[in-house]
Amino acid sequence: MAKLNIDKSESEFLNKTIAHWEKEGLVSNEKADSLRNSYEVKGFDWMRLAKYSFWIALICGGVSFTFLIVNDAVVNWLKQLYYTPDIIISIASAVLAALLFLWGRRRERLYPERVFSNEAVIFTGILFTACCIAYPGKTLDRGTGHYSLLFLLSVFVYGFLGWRMQSRLIWIFAPVSLGSWFGTETGFQTHWTDYFLGMNYPLRFVAFGALLVAACAVLRNRKWFSYFAEHTYVIGLLYLFMSLWLLSIFGNLGNLDRWYQIKQISLFYWGIISICVAVGFLLFGLKNKDDISREFGITFLIIFIYTKYFEYFWDNTNKTVFFAIPAASFWLIGRKAEKIWNLKSKNPAV
Repeated sequence: MAKLNIDKSESEFLNKTIAHWEKEGLVSNEKADSLRNSYEVKGFDWMRLAKYSFWIALICGGVSFTFLIVNDAVVNWLKQLYYTPDIIISIASAVLAALLFLWGRRRERLYPERVFSNEAVIFTGILFTACCIAYPGKTLDRGTGHYSLLFLLSVFVYGFLGWRMQSRLIWIFAPVSLGSWFGTETGFQTHWTDYFLGMNYPLRFVAFGALLVAACAVLRNRKWFSYFAEHTYVIGLLYLFMSLWLLSIFGNLGNLDRWYQIKQISLFYWGIISICVAVGFLLFGLKNKDDISREFGITFLIIFIYTKYFEYFWDNTNKTVFFAIPAASFWLIGRKAEKIWNLKSKNPAV
């Protein structure tokens, strides 16, 4: 029988698991030895190298394209291309996107193990889809500046493509585009002033993120949505917590000029609200075994607390003392986390 080739961290987990089973008498010594001999540690993490290589290839390809278009001959060609009708560019982009999506789907069927190269093909198709949506907007534009409608259109395009192709990578661009539409639409409706219904941008996106998270909770068990629920939930939490973090710094102020004129301590209540929300998600995650909610809660609770620490004490504290305090606090957090980890290692039921 061929041995299973696994990562070092996976090997350590299996070793501890088998040792626990052996100690509790769940498996015999001979069976435990047989299980240990059924796998071996990889000499090198080729999957991680493949993942990073494909992303670096895409980045380098973009940089290469950038340098290409500054070439004189290419610049002259682009000047001629400039007069190409927008609708032609849109159709060409749509055709390229469709071909890339079909090619990506075919690769997924034929080479399911080539996860990262397949995703790179799909991602390139997503970029051409964006071009396909953008250029009709240029054609139909009448100088109103109402380009938020293009983001709304992209929500339905990416949502349909993601659902039809069962691709989470495509789907995540639907809620991202929905957030882009919300931001630009509220800006357009207020003629790009500072407030929409009395809310600045961070406060608006707190509401948007909360609504997206609530929608995930309602739709989580729907058959058509369950495949995308976790990714949508993560994006909703990102919108919510990133907006709360900005709100804790800037409050509900519409511009930087007003922010410069006030003392940061006057916005303390926004920090308290943000911390309470983080604690709420942390407790919810612990109670309901929701790992995503728990991790967002603890991560942003730490971010909120240390953001306030820097805001309130940076100017008035000796720098030696200033950095000694977070050093000591993180050491205590590390000690506590280490104790919990050791306790769970000894008693998995904890």
